[in-house]
Amino acid sequence: MKPETEAELAGMIASASWPICVRGGGTRGVNLDGDVLETGGLSGITLYEPGSLTLVAQAGTPLAEIEAALEAEGQRLAFEPMDHRGLMGTTGAPTIGGVVAANVSGPRRVAVGACRDFMLGVRYVDGTGTVVKNGGRVMKNVTGYDLVKLMSGSWGTLGVLSEVSLKVLPKPETSACILITGLSDAEAVRAMAKALGSPFEVSGAAHLPEGPEGQAVTMLRVEGFAGSVAYRADQLAGLFGDLDVRVEDDPASVAESWVSVRDVAGFHGTDGDVWRVSCTPSEAADLGAKMNADALVYDWGGGLIWARVPEGTDLRARLGIFDGHATLVRGTGQPKFQPEPPAIAALSRGLRQKFDPRGILNAGLMG
Repeated sequence: MKPETEAELAGMIASASWPICVRGGGTRGVNLDGDVLETGGLSGITLYEPGSLTLVAQAGTPLAEIEAALEAEGQRLAFEPMDHRGLMGTTGAPTIGGVVAANVSGPRRVAVGACRDFMLGVRYVDGTGTVVKNGGRVMKNVTGYDLVKLMSGSWGTLGVLSEVSLKVLPKPETSACILITGLSDAEAVRAMAKALGSPFEVSGAAHLPEGPEGQAVTMLRVEGFAGSVAYRADQLAGLFGDLDVRVEDDPASVAESWVSVRDVAGFHGTDGDVWRVSCTPSEAADLGAKMNADALVYDWGGGLIWARVPEGTDLRARLGIFDGHATLVRGTGQPKFQPEPPAIAALSRGLRQKFDPRGILNAGLMG
């Protein structure tokens, strides 16, 4: 099924008698039982007002098309959405609806927030075939249910997005990256916390235990006007003057490095399962040690850990109880999402029952 209008989408869902597997560009490797419903026919930017920092697009619009339109106006999606294709070994083209449905957010989340924090409004079709609209085209407080944020990260289990409205931001003039070599995971987490707690507006903080040259490297990014970036990079480097520190100030090299972190490039073309662990940064190094992983990447100052482990590893059992959750991004044999405590699981079931009473939308994906 590939609807080309919102009305067609509503009709297909209303008349469905079998489970539906919702798919945007197919880049995240979600394969479920049921009829595949592709949103790629719902494509196109319907409104873009650079002066208002507002963009509205149909859900199946390729992310590349949106980024090209923003680039032409010197703007960007500040939450830096990841491209899953290299990690998952998939093809296709990421869509803006898929980004929103999975709340895909990259390294800059530590500074500016997640995808859902830039959402202004949504249109979607729920499990009964009813078209629902929530939010608008400006940032404002509203009463009632914030369905915009609820749909962001719902993975198509509450409804199928047909249109999204987002806030966009100007691109910075330039960027720089402070690189610290040779830190242990625990030392790196402390260094990242120090940088993020400084007044120098760090927009990315990551640690690669095995960097491109085989050594551990800790990365701190600053962005903005050229004079400000030069000053802040120098001040940050000074905070770690007793360590092996250098500053990369070529914007193209900086961008390439952070795309590599964003897309977990070190795990591309490798064997094994890949897990994404959200945690308290202060616990990150201890959790990383417990994982006994083949490879790790720390992002968000330690608040996000990517782990590559042998196929079939139950990483949740290795970690035990901790303040966070583990998501199986690549692999089989375990639930994709962290099982919820009974009380929260009951709330989740209630929401799904309300939005999708027949249980046909991406059934079983989130419990």
